[in-house]
Amino acid sequence: MSKRCCDHCHLEYDESILLKDLSFGQSPKYFCCKGCQGVYHLLKSEGLDSFYAKMGDTTLEPPTDAREDSGTFDLDGFISKYVKKCDGLSEIYLVIEGIHCSACVWLNEKVLSKKEGIVEVVINHTNSKAKVVWDMQTIKLSQIIETIRSIGYNAYPYDPSIQEDRANAVRKEYYAKLLVGVFATMNIMWIAIAQYEGYFSGMRQDIKNILNFAEFVLATPVLFYTGSVYFKGAYFALKNRFVSMDVLVASGASLAYAFSVYAMLSKNAEVYFDSVAMIVTFVFAGKYLEVLGRKKAVDVMDSFSSTMPLEATLVKGYEKVLVPVESLHVDDILEVKAGEQVVVDGEIISAEGFFDTSKLSGESKPIYKSVGDKILSGYISLDSVLRYKALSDFSSSTFSKIVSLLSTSMDKKPFIEKMANTISGYFSLVVLGLALLTFIGWFIGFGSFEKALIVAISVIVIACPCALGLATPVATVVGIGSAVKQGILFKEASFLETMAKCDTLILDKTGTITQGKPTVLFSQYFDGFEPSLLYALVANSTHPISKGVALYMRENFNNEIKNISLESVKSIDSRGVEARYKGARLLGGNLKLMQSSGVVFEEEVVSEDMTLFFFAINAKLVAVFGLQDSLRDGAKETIEALKKMGLDIVMLTGDILHVAQDIAQKVGIKRFEYSLLPSDKAEYIDKLRDDGKKIVMVGDGINDVLALSKSEVAIAMGSGTDVAVNVSDVVIGGDSFFALYEAFFISKKVYRIIRENIAFSVVYNTIMIPLAMFGFIMPLFAALSMSLSSLVVVVNSMRIGSIRKIKKG
Repeated sequence: MSKRCCDHCHLEYDESILLKDLSFGQSPKYFCCKGCQGVYHLLKSEGLDSFYAKMGDTTLEPPTDAREDSGTFDLDGFISKYVKKCDGLSEIYLVIEGIHCSACVWLNEKVLSKKEGIVEVVINHTNSKAKVVWDMQTIKLSQIIETIRSIGYNAYPYDPSIQEDRANAVRKEYYAKLLVGVFATMNIMWIAIAQYEGYFSGMRQDIKNILNFAEFVLATPVLFYTGSVYFKGAYFALKNRFVSMDVLVASGASLAYAFSVYAMLSKNAEVYFDSVAMIVTFVFAGKYLEVLGRKKAVDVMDSFSSTMPLEATLVKGYEKVLVPVESLHVDDILEVKAGEQVVVDGEIISAEGFFDTSKLSGESKPIYKSVGDKILSGYISLDSVLRYKALSDFSSSTFSKIVSLLSTSMDKKPFIEKMANTISGYFSLVVLGLALLTFIGWFIGFGSFEKALIVAISVIVIACPCALGLATPVATVVGIGSAVKQGILFKEASFLETMAKCDTLILDKTGTITQGKPTVLFSQYFDGFEPSLLYALVANSTHPISKGVALYMRENFNNEIKNISLESVKSIDSRGVEARYKGARLLGGNLKLMQSSGVVFEEEVVSEDMTLFFFAINAKLVAVFGLQDSLRDGAKETIEALKKMGLDIVMLTGDILHVAQDIAQKVGIKRFEYSLLPSDKAEYIDKLRDDGKKIVMVGDGINDVLALSKSEVAIAMGSGTDVAVNVSDVVIGGDSFFALYEAFFISKKVYRIIRENIAFSVVYNTIMIPLAMFGFIMPLFAALSMSLSSLVVVVNSMRIGSIRKIKKG
């Protein structure tokens, strides 16, 4: 019975048991199983059938299991769990195994971007996490996974808990390979000492042959086991017509190894097995430490995401049941016990206690909450069992939004990182060209093939695109992780760079410099005042002044307030609120609103140090209140520290002159603008930008949204309105004004260290490559230098974590 090979895996079988596929016209194909047949069709349809020509006589394992794995990516359960739908497109986060330099990132992004139906691919070098956006009607997710596998990588959905297990597995694998490399290299070094001694003092040829063979035995597992990662990376890089760092390491070590084997067999030249072992071991040791450093950099963000609760205690009458957090709805009654995390935003309806808010605010001091107070998802109950009413579902809760933003924060790379990645993408090709020129020059000049080859190997090995590729992403991840610890969330990594370049800080007054909780210090009432009408009016506004009046009314007129429903309620930007009740026109707000509405003042009301709130019915003044807001803790010291950073600070407010002047003097701000409408604030920022200023705007209310949108970087205090938080680029989770200083400190330090890393990489390669070309550096020292350059970049980036505290006066 005739034998025939499977057209996919190339394993040989009896022709009678093979599956005959006639869909290829005159040339039928034969497959050993449905798995091989499916993969063959997939590669053919994707234009990747040249794979079979490249594999030659190599045989493969039938891909039945792998095919089943890729098929699971298209299952409904998998799609619902990991894939997010937005505007008709699908989005998923994958972890791509095998990425270990910026060239790998470049290769994967290029190959995937060429696939029809894939809209966006962004890969984070530091944690190998890829964001893929695609049209599911054009391409299946399983096809995307197969494309990644076809170029030598593997992918699986991002999950913090799974990622931790896989990261530990990779660390153990690298550790085992490093042990082999270190053990063999140490023994080769002892043999090399004897070799060098014999070179100068003389050695019998038979002893030299034995030592050469011993080095060969030790160097072989180092090259092909410890260095296997470089051969694999080099193969797929060259297959896709790209020169990566792996190509440099693999070619340098392989050339030295091949020449040494030739020298050992011919016995007419010196061997360099010691250089082979040291090149691979030193470079791999640097990679192992780099893996550990990168893992530490992303642990903070992964640990933050992995604490999202999976279940919540739902109260139904007298029954309590555990339900998935995704099934929660607004107005559900939930219970949280001491030590448990609040799963959705809500309002306490029974009991009281202290909460740890450090996950959101970065502040370790517990806060007290009681009935009627709002609590946010991410808070942890410390000492009580409480019940609260859900004010949001799980997906729109504060903690869920932060985790979502955190997971996307690394997607938009800073410009400086894009530039570095572009340079490193072509760097390896330039180095190979220089090595070839070096070899030709030395061979022509000195006539020694051996010397020319060793010098060229040194040039290949000493060049380090990794240091350039690592310069930005490691520093960026460490910076974002440090910010998260302080309760600061950068929605995109690019805002770190943008914020560091800004020279002007615009501060809103109410709710930013001040607490945003003004209290009523005096009140005056006139004929026709009706507490219920005033309370109904201010209860419809989110402005801090209205909230302060509403609180005062509840505390002083609680028994007189009736439930009244107003009509035509509308907010008037930076002036107040207006409504109608049974035909009567109700107005509440500042002096400008009263004057523009023709309100009659029977007597003058003046206050030099308070914000005035007027209440009028049918153009007649019936009440006036004087309110005063207190400064945020540390506001003066923080502003002074920001000035020392070189920032020009301006305060904008809709309040009157004497109130704005009083606050500005207290915190040390010399430039301020008062009585501004939201449009006035936006125009002021436009004018500064026209003058070449780069603006950071900090605000917390709806009236700040327009100004926030005009600035280079918009910062919202976490206690602000949802609209302000949504439109901002950076969110400060707590009420600490000092966090604003921390945000600037981190951004400037990250940007400075990125520039230091890039400068070091450029200087290193500018100095070391010429030295290697002129023959001053041996291959083993070249390998050591290459590894140390990468480690310098990683260690330098880790310095970002320390934040200098400011002194409070």
